[in-house]
Amino acid sequence: MKNFVTLDDISNDQIMALIKEAVHYKQTGTAPDFAGFYISNLFYENSTRTKLSFEMAEKKSGMQVIHFDVETSSVKKGETLYDTVRTLESIGVQAVVVRHGQERYYDELIGHVGIPVISGGDGCGDHPSQSLLDLVTIYEEFGTFEGLKVVIAGDILHSRVAHSNAKIMKRLGAELFFATPAYWQDASLREGEFVHLDDVIETADVVMLLRIQNERHAKSYNQDNFLDVYGLSKEREAKMKTEAIIMHPAPINRDVEIDGDLIESEKSRIFPQMNNGVYARMAILNYALKGE
Repeated sequence: MKNFVTLDDISNDQIMALIKEAVHYKQTGTAPDFAGFYISNLFYENSTRTKLSFEMAEKKSGMQVIHFDVETSSVKKGETLYDTVRTLESIGVQAVVVRHGQERYYDELIGHVGIPVISGGDGCGDHPSQSLLDLVTIYEEFGTFEGLKVVIAGDILHSRVAHSNAKIMKRLGAELFFATPAYWQDASLREGEFVHLDDVIETADVVMLLRIQNERHAKSYNQDNFLDVYGLSKEREAKMKTEAIIMHPAPINRDVEIDGDLIESEKSRIFPQMNNGVYARMAILNYALKGE
């Protein structure tokens, strides 16, 4: 059994195998077989897509999902993450999916608990399962990553999606661009070039929007004209290549980072991304629990 907390430790060949496995599950309507396996999803931060698509992947794979709710648990009495996971392990849970606001929360678990840890996101750090479903979506569309021009636009500084995707897409051969206001630039992102969206909109193959994460901001920012100045407006979408696609990890601030009318437009793959999340997470479960 293996932990799945970042794509940094997984080879390109293995990542491509995971992508193709997810596509196989989708095309064939099959799932890995984990009948009689017990798993629990520990979400210390709010989530809709990640939590529910993991649960859907688990149930389609025959798992027994042991419900865990932070608000009604002993976390409210001061119990640590480590003690919670050890408790679940002690009663027979065989793996945990964890989302936590602390970056690299898994450092206190890996090597100290006897069950696999699968990350549903760690603070502003990594979101490996989201990255994998994004890769599946792009691979379905283009069949490769080599030479693709990918623009990641929005609140990059606070986005674990941006950090995960930038690293893996660069490794797989994509050309990366980051479009964001100066106050949300992240100097640690060296995988691509910081640009204005207008400079790359006509040549981009993938435009990936990011939610403005107000809950992570130490101060407030004026968002009144964000769509016109920095977001994907209808005028910018009209300049995109015919075969280019629009992506967004969601939840979406409609008419802030993207015009609401574009969310289900012809170029949009936003809801197909969500669908692919189930199959990507099936592949992750198989990788972590069977090493396959």
